[in-house]
Amino acid sequence: MLRLGDLYPVLSLFLRVQRRGLLLGAVLAAGTMLAGLALLGLSGWFVTATALAGLSAGSALAFDVFAPSAGIRFFAIARTAGRYGERLVTHDATLKILATLREKLFRGWSAPGAARDLVKRPARLLFRLTADIDALDSLYLRVLVPGLVAFCAALTAGIALGFLSLPLGLAVGLLLLVAGSAILFVAAGRALRPAGRRLIALEALRSRTIDMVSGRTDLVMAGRLAAARAAAVHADERLAKAEDRLNRIETGTMATLGMLGACLTGGVLLAVAALAEAGAITAPVAAFGVLLTLAAIEPFAGLRRGALELGRSLLAARRIAPRLQAAADVPSPQQPAAGEALRFDAVTAAHPGAPRPVFRDLSLAVERGECLAIIGASGSGKTTLLGLAAGEIPALQGAIASLPATLMTQRTELFEDTLRDNLKLADPDANDGRLWQALADAGLKNDIVALGGLDISLGEGGLGLSGGQSRRLALARLFLRDTPLWLLDEPTDGLDGPTACDVLARLKARAAGKTAVIATHLRREAAIADRIVHIDRGRIIEISRRGEAAFEMALEGLRPD
Repeated sequence: MLRLGDLYPVLSLFLRVQRRGLLLGAVLAAGTMLAGLALLGLSGWFVTATALAGLSAGSALAFDVFAPSAGIRFFAIARTAGRYGERLVTHDATLKILATLREKLFRGWSAPGAARDLVKRPARLLFRLTADIDALDSLYLRVLVPGLVAFCAALTAGIALGFLSLPLGLAVGLLLLVAGSAILFVAAGRALRPAGRRLIALEALRSRTIDMVSGRTDLVMAGRLAAARAAAVHADERLAKAEDRLNRIETGTMATLGMLGACLTGGVLLAVAALAEAGAITAPVAAFGVLLTLAAIEPFAGLRRGALELGRSLLAARRIAPRLQAAADVPSPQQPAAGEALRFDAVTAAHPGAPRPVFRDLSLAVERGECLAIIGASGSGKTTLLGLAAGEIPALQGAIASLPATLMTQRTELFEDTLRDNLKLADPDANDGRLWQALADAGLKNDIVALGGLDISLGEGGLGLSGGQSRRLALARLFLRDTPLWLLDEPTDGLDGPTACDVLARLKARAAGKTAVIATHLRREAAIADRIVHIDRGRIIEISRRGEAAFEMALEGLRPD
């Protein structure tokens, strides 16, 4: 069930990031609305007064056209300038907020364990970063600001008409606030479910279409293409039903607001006509009151779209709010004892949904400055052990103490961006000198110079670099992180012999004073270690040190270069 409380984390972030811009935009919007009310009311008064003054030569000559004309011009310029300034400020603030939301959401999905969840449904992150974030731009631009403008319009109309007649001003102001707000609240309540269904159906349609296109070969081979197409069509039908429901609600809301406006305008027209007939006000003032009422109704009609999209914003806020706080919820790792870089004490760990633990009562200590190789058959737990050390996988029991660590995974993650920005993922504050030094240490500097420098653009997944260059770029990012503990998961797997040997030599040269833990099944990677830990089915079956016969036997059992 969607609740307004779901918006609290997002609204708090809005105010923290762009408090001044949001408030200034709201003030400009309200000022623009007031200028519009004054412009329409004064224009009506001026046209009526001019017509009446022209009935006789004496009144025409005595009538002052310059002051009202100047006022009309002033309010016209003020409304135009205010509208431009309001659009500039509100959209600038909104875009900055959305950029911050995307950055925080991305970091939230980078929290321990979160990225592993995305492997099962990778379309979810894409949808959260795009559609869910985009749904929140209407929260400020179509709900908060228009709501403030509508409130100010009703209040202004009530006060202005109160000078003509206090009962009339109270009636108009209260009717606008109560009836207008009630219509919009009813519309928002009726639109909550279809707006949420629309967002869910849109996500399903996009993800199923992407899966059908990208996996069409596998679907054809498995005979599931027709089923995948039917699932996409079903999502499209649900989307169409939700949109049709929203369109019906919007049409009903517009009709109801139109009837409210017609009744209110008619009532004000009768009231000011009676006041004018009684001599309480003049005809120009009566025209001012009628046109002011018409202008005051307009902001409520503009708020209808925000009311209909409130459900979409609520669902988006509820789905992304937990990840906005995820980074703050990650506990700091325990510090190991003096002389140690990493320690496992009776650790039991399991993957979510697994029938049995990967490790049970695992205990291991890694000394500072040591290079440790973890070997074992595929599925024995090597990568899981690195994930535990990095904090990516929580331990069910036991304790893990670790120095600050950097995990270099088997896969090099590169983005469609400049090479500079791909490097700066490791250290956003690094200057070009540090970037070039890291590239030189990784043996990639000459290649990047030949390609055009740090500003070259990489394609999706690092397109434009070879496999060896991509791996060296990952190595450069490791050097930029400069943490005391390196966790390396098969760092040279897939590289040719000379490239792999060069990468290992550079790793060893930069590892002075560092602690390195390498998960490997390759002889060349384990050969640089000081100790080899052999694990099998989540248990340590042997630990050997360089110079011992068991160390050489362990190397002989690994895959040669």
